[in-house]
Amino acid sequence: MRRPESRPKKRLGQHFLVDPNTARIVARGVGEDDVVLEVGPGRGALTTVLAERAGLVHAVELDPDVIPALRRALGPYQNVLIHEGDALAFDYGALDPQPNKLVANLPYNVASPLVLRLLEEEKFLTGLRFMVQLEVARRMAAERGTKDYGTYAILAQLLAEVRVAHKVSPLVFDPPPRVWSAVVAMERRRFPKDYGRVKDLVLAAFKSRRKRLANNLPEPLRAGAPDALRSLGYGPDARAEELRPEDFVTLSRLLSGSAV
Repeated sequence: MRRPESRPKKRLGQHFLVDPNTARIVARGVGEDDVVLEVGPGRGALTTVLAERAGLVHAVELDPDVIPALRRALGPYQNVLIHEGDALAFDYGALDPQPNKLVANLPYNVASPLVLRLLEEEKFLTGLRFMVQLEVARRMAAERGTKDYGTYAILAQLLAEVRVAHKVSPLVFDPPPRVWSAVVAMERRRFPKDYGRVKDLVLAAFKSRRKRLANNLPEPLRAGAPDALRSLGYGPDARAEELRPEDFVTLSRLLSGSAV
């Protein structure tokens, strides 16, 4: 019987991992020199595996009702610090010692914005390995020219090498979601210079997928867009989904007049 306080809450996007084999797959690559950040530990199925492998685990949990179950699961372990808080508002920079890896079964309702925030702001995280819905994983790792390729894929891939490492059945969760999930592995890249300007360009370029990239840009940038695109090997009628992530970095420099 599940204790009442540990029942999953739909409003929090909770699907607790219950399969130890899947937990070991998610935790692959964690060693005793790692300080791990786990967001959404729930009842601790993944947390206990991380505690066995890592030097220290910071577990950030929003739901106070599940923390008693988490503490019971972690009874034998002394290397897990539980932090109660909202993952999207949490001050990760204040964690001491700072984590170098994120390893988590991320709550569905925060996964996409949280991962991008961690990539953009928490540069001490050199590796991220986490579970999300399969369709979200595909958007993160999408290749240009595909229907899933868009602003998220480009921004994530500018900041990290991204791959879908493992598909995960709904049956390993409580409650089982209606969709498959996936383990996503990310290794941080060197942070792009002028990332903020590049991000603004990417967001503008995908404002309307049916339009030419140049026509989506702010007025001051449109005049130089055709020549800039030609220098990258594209025609003036190119659409945003044709460009590789790194092309947007070069395009931003060309349009700003800072190309070398």
